[in-house]
Amino acid sequence: MSGQAQGDGGANGRFADYGRPRRVDGGLRARSTRGAIGRSWWSQRFLEVLESFALGTRLTRGRSYARAGQVVRLEVAPGTVGAVVQGSRAQPYEVSIALPPFPEAIWARVEAELAAQAFFSARLLAGDLPPELEELFGAAGAPLFPAGVAELRQRCSCPDFAVPCKHLAATFYLLAEAFDADPFQLLHWRGRSRTQLLDRLRVLRADADDQPAAPSTLGGAVAPTAESTRNGGVPGAGRDAVAVPPVGASRALAGLPPAPLAEAVDRFWLPPVPLPDRPPSLSTGPDLLLRQLGAPAPAIGGPGLLERLRRAYRLLGG
Repeated sequence: MSGQAQGDGGANGRFADYGRPRRVDGGLRARSTRGAIGRSWWSQRFLEVLESFALGTRLTRGRSYARAGQVVRLEVAPGTVGAVVQGSRAQPYEVSIALPPFPEAIWARVEAELAAQAFFSARLLAGDLPPELEELFGAAGAPLFPAGVAELRQRCSCPDFAVPCKHLAATFYLLAEAFDADPFQLLHWRGRSRTQLLDRLRVLRADADDQPAAPSTLGGAVAPTAESTRNGGVPGAGRDAVAVPPVGASRALAGLPPAPLAEAVDRFWLPPVPLPDRPPSLSTGPDLLLRQLGAPAPAIGGPGLLERLRRAYRLLGG
């Protein structure tokens, strides 16, 4: 059954007889013991999506499941994440979170961009995802993170009909920590494993290194090449000149006229072309915290207080 109501022990009381979750020996336990989960910018961006459509206390209960070690197994594969979560029943629940992997044409474009700049390859080899990577995927027409719940296909075998149920939420949180520990897991989910991506970047960079370098025109002077030295200082003498397309940062300078060094000093620290604006952060409503906490107890106002606070938050946030 698709995980979608309140689950075992849910608020509607249909599954309240199942009680507390069964203790798990050797389960996957979140490293974070309190507060927010997710340290890196990429795991935080991923959790922003989850928290933007969360309802009630399911995220809180999911965090408790993740920290208690109720997730028995978590596996990441291209396009899908599978997990086994122990609830209050004897049989653990099967959980899956599916997100379509990027097609080969998108990955080919992204890999060409990554290989063109040593900065990206160095950061990836160091096990880091530079924030610029999100912009690069967005420019290729393939946002790295899902924009909302509609892009995710979530399933859980529990009797809870709400999406996400606490078993799905626990899986989300442990997945974010898996992305913290190994950012290649995020890229693997979108269609490229660590080995596949790094091998492809090595091939592309080796191909670029094998091509003859274009003469430098920085500062208005043409740097001599080995060929021009052999042929009396005339580039291309003795054979046809080869036009080499600019790569890496030189692509930004390709269309600019050469300038004497003395005239370029004042502009040395300025970008040669306008830099793109960073994409806006995921927008969340001012009442997000209220939606996560749920209605207060009747003794302090109940749903009526919740609605008054929601209106006040919207007025203050506007």
